[in-house]
Amino acid sequence: MKNLSYIIILSILFISCKEKTANKTESTPVVIQTETPKITQIASFKGQQVTGVSVSNEGRIFVNFPRWRNGVNNSVVEVEVGSNNHSPFPNKEWNSWEIGDKVEATKFIGVQSVVVYDNLIYVLDTRSPLFQEVLDAPRVFVFNINTKQLEHTYILSEGTYHANSYINDLRLDKKNNKIYFTDSGNSGLVILDLKTEKFTRVLDNHPSTAAEVQFLTFDHKKWTNTVNSDGIALDTKNDKLYYHSLTGYSLYSIPTKALALTNEKEVENAVTFEAKTSAPDGMIFDENGNLYYADLEHNKIMYRKTDGSIHTLIEGDIVKWADTFSIYNGYLYYTNSRINEVTADISDMEFTINKIELAKN
Repeated sequence: MKNLSYIIILSILFISCKEKTANKTESTPVVIQTETPKITQIASFKGQQVTGVSVSNEGRIFVNFPRWRNGVNNSVVEVEVGSNNHSPFPNKEWNSWEIGDKVEATKFIGVQSVVVYDNLIYVLDTRSPLFQEVLDAPRVFVFNINTKQLEHTYILSEGTYHANSYINDLRLDKKNNKIYFTDSGNSGLVILDLKTEKFTRVLDNHPSTAAEVQFLTFDHKKWTNTVNSDGIALDTKNDKLYYHSLTGYSLYSIPTKALALTNEKEVENAVTFEAKTSAPDGMIFDENGNLYYADLEHNKIMYRKTDGSIHTLIEGDIVKWADTFSIYNGYLYYTNSRINEVTADISDMEFTINKIELAKN
C-alpha cells in the first residue's frame, strides 16, 4: 500500500512538472530575425567628394561635387547606369571653372545640390567656393536633361542672402509653384515664387533654423563645425516643409501656406517642433510618408513613420555620412560624402553612391 501511494505521488509530481514545463514553453516569446536590407553600390569616385544625387523618372543618375578644394574635376556629372563611367553635365565647358578664375555667368562655381524633376535638372550653385564669402549671388540653373540646354536661371536677389550664406539644398513644390531652400551658412529659409520669380527670406537667424551645437562626435572624437539649416524635405500630402540644422538634434516643420505670409511674426508662429532626432544632413519623404535622414554620428540611415515612431533602415560601414537622398523605383539612393573623415588630401579616398530598398510599411 505504501508503495502504491509512493507511485501515485510520483505520478502526480511528474504530471505537474510536465504541465509547468509546457506552460513555460508556450509563454516564451519567439524572436524573428529579419533579413538585413541589401545595399548595392552604384558608383565610386576616387579623390572626388560627391555630395548630391538625384535620379530621374527614367532612372538616369546625376550627382554633384562641391568646390571645397582645388582639384575638383567636375561640378555636375551624369553617371552611366550599370557602369562606373560618368560624363560632365551638360558639358565640359560648364564644369571648367577653377578656383582663382574670373567668375562667369555660364560656368558652375560651387554646386552643392542637384534635383531632377520631370525632364529638368535644378543645379544649385552656392557661388561660394572654399566656404568663403559668395563671389556673386547664389543661383539655380535649370537644364533640360534630354537636350542639355539651359532653360532658365534664377538668381537670388539682394537681401535674400548674406555674404556668408551657403544656400545648401532645395525642394520643388509644384502644387504651389514654389522652390524652398535652406541656408546653412547664415541660418534661414529662402522661397522662390516661380510665377513672379521673386525670392523672399524667412526665419532668418531663427532658433529653428540655427545650429544647436558646435560639434558632432564620431568615435569619441569631436568634429568641430557649426552648420545651420541644412536638411529639407517636402511633405506634399500634408503640405508641410520639414527642415533641420546639421549640427543639431531638432526636427521642425512649417505649413507651406505659412511660407507665403508677409508678416514675419506670423511665419515664426507657424513653426512646429516635430521631434528629437539624430544629427542628419539631407532628408527626403517617400510616397508612404516616411521621412528618411541620416544618423551621421553612428553610420546609420533612419526613417520616421507617420505615427512619429523612428526606426533604423541600415547601419554600419556601408554608411559613411549619408549626405543626400533620392528615390527611384522602390529604392533609396544615397551618397557617402565622408565629411567627418576628410582632413586635407583626399586623393586616395573613395566616395560612393549606393542604393537600398525602401522601408516596408
